[in-house]
Amino acid sequence: MIDRYLDRVARVLLMIAAALGFLLSFLVCADVIGRLIFNSPVKGTPEMVSMAIVIIAYLQAAYAIRSGGMIGVDALTGCLPGRAQSYLAAGGAILGAGLFGLVLWGSLDGAAHAWLSGEYEGEGALRVPVWPARFVIVLGCALASLSYVLLALRCVAAGMRGEPPAGPIASH
Repeated sequence: MIDRYLDRVARVLLMIAAALGFLLSFLVCADVIGRLIFNSPVKGTPEMVSMAIVIIAYLQAAYAIRSGGMIGVDALTGCLPGRAQSYLAAGGAILGAGLFGLVLWGSLDGAAHAWLSGEYEGEGALRVPVWPARFVIVLGCALASLSYVLLALRCVAAGMRGEPPAGPIASH
């Protein structure tokens, strides 16, 4: 049940990230055209682009894990029996959960500070609030850690049956 719910959430966040990337392309085009033709770029474009890239990356993290889109090298593990492959995959998933968990833990204070202090990036005409990106990092890391924990459990279950690790959690 949690797998299906997390699948839906990951897909919705992926669609939001895709829409944001699409809209971001218009902003960059407008900035370039404004700079070249009118000698007046869109104010705040560098700040908005830098925040949007962070948001896009973390919104997609859970889906990338669940769909098997993270980079993996199987040159050595492919020669091992299925049980060993599953346990090594579970170990890798646990490391992934730990990594995203550490980033989550390290991001909590920054997100709270950005919210409470009203932190902004940029000066002058356009100041971009930092808190949306900081909270997306927290959300993305939480969902990525949960995805890795669920993947580790599936790999351990496959290893206990003597099978190689199962494929992606989510279907494409």
